[in-house]
Amino acid sequence: MVSAILPIAVEIKRLPHAVDLPLPAYATRDAAGADLVAALAHDLTLQPGARAAVPTGLQIALPEGFEAQVRPRSGLAARHGLTVLNAPGTIDADYRGEVMVLMVNLGDAPVTLRRGDRIAQMVIAPVMRAAFRETTTLDDTARGQGGFGSTGVSTKIA
Repeated sequence: MVSAILPIAVEIKRLPHAVDLPLPAYATRDAAGADLVAALAHDLTLQPGARAAVPTGLQIALPEGFEAQVRPRSGLAARHGLTVLNAPGTIDADYRGEVMVLMVNLGDAPVTLRRGDRIAQMVIAPVMRAAFRETTTLDDTARGQGGFGSTGVSTKIA
């Protein structure tokens, strides 16, 4: 079987505090996100409601026209209420600082992160740039100006 996924080259610089940790990796053949791990010097306990920027020990150079999206890991969110605060976090192609994961504990118990724990996933995606044009009118749609919840909460099954 031929994969329809075409890899792009993303250069990674491993910082000294991550020398023994794995580079981002895809857990399965069809995974969209590569796992990021915590490059912590010491365990980090997040109390309920607490947040922290967790280092990965990596810097990346994305090709022009791409971004990296940092997303939560579903298992951490489901089991512990631990998620990425600004999900998805965006890493722009021209950023060269350390990749940090802004974690928040939305659960009801403390959660301890340890060195090498898989804390988030990184999805590489193409970027589209908009050409914004000011206008005085917009076309009509079926939804119109209906905002949050305006399309209902239930689907009726006939």
